[in-house]
Amino acid sequence: MSEVIKNRYDFAFFFDVKDGNPNGDPDQVNLPRVDTEDQHGLVTDVCIKRKIRNYVTLKGELKSPFDIFIRQRDIAADDSYLNALIGKAEGDTTSAKKGNLCNNYWDIRTFGAVLSTGESESVEAGDETDDGVATKKPSKKKVKGGGTVRGPVQLTFARSEDRVYQAEHSITRCCVTTEKERDSQLANDREFASTFGRKATVPYAMYRMHGFVSTIDARKTGFSEDDLKLLWESLINAFEHDRAAARGEMNPRKLVIFKHTSHLGNELSGRLFDRVTVTKKSDLPRSKDDYQIDVNKEQLPTGIEVKVWPEEAVY
Repeated sequence: MSEVIKNRYDFAFFFDVKDGNPNGDPDQVNLPRVDTEDQHGLVTDVCIKRKIRNYVTLKGELKSPFDIFIRQRDIAADDSYLNALIGKAEGDTTSAKKGNLCNNYWDIRTFGAVLSTGESESVEAGDETDDGVATKKPSKKKVKGGGTVRGPVQLTFARSEDRVYQAEHSITRCCVTTEKERDSQLANDREFASTFGRKATVPYAMYRMHGFVSTIDARKTGFSEDDLKLLWESLINAFEHDRAAARGEMNPRKLVIFKHTSHLGNELSGRLFDRVTVTKKSDLPRSKDDYQIDVNKEQLPTGIEVKVWPEEAVY
């Protein structure tokens, strides 16, 4: 792998949705997630991370160093639960186990993870603990976890530029799923079975998300230049392999990356994000052409470089 990143990054990512549900809210019968106070649409950071992980999973072969830790697994497999993976990781100490897990899994190096749980074993009197101190009394369990890893890449919730309308649609299905439903249809003397359902969508919305890449935390996890390129690639392609019927059309529209020459940063991230402005060109936006996204590159602070996709290649 390449060397660990030496620069701090801040980035703004824009994507839109048309006639789809970008992030259903389980607390609201899976309606598109919104800010309940002002009705702006929301997409959680966890939702975006899931799509990023899925792309890396599809791109790679789930082998070190680009394996994915948080992903769906065969529930019948011996390593189908995370505690088993943590417990089986190599390393006699918490630090060693954490290091090996970071080396093997791209998403741990990138986003971090809670590794403080794991398989347990009995500890007898006289055994050494992870800090090298011999136990005086036997204990029932010794947790073989890897501590907590704070990843160098952190994302905010994505928020729509305008208020969204949570549209609900009634749909029909030309079959039934249970014997009870079938009997009910027969009792009503129906020739062909059919049932009703509901589907929720957003007619159109443009979302904006901010992200941060810390070189300080990258040193702790080993997040490298190759890992960074894969992050940009997976972010741009995150929606290409998530074409579920409920999603509608979701597309990346712009990625603005601010690179700092200093590992601590050359400017406040908030001031850099203020340089990215969005102008609405229609009272009722229904496409990307109804928004204009501008990036002010004039008189950039010393030590700041900016790249804008799709105008420029970023990986």
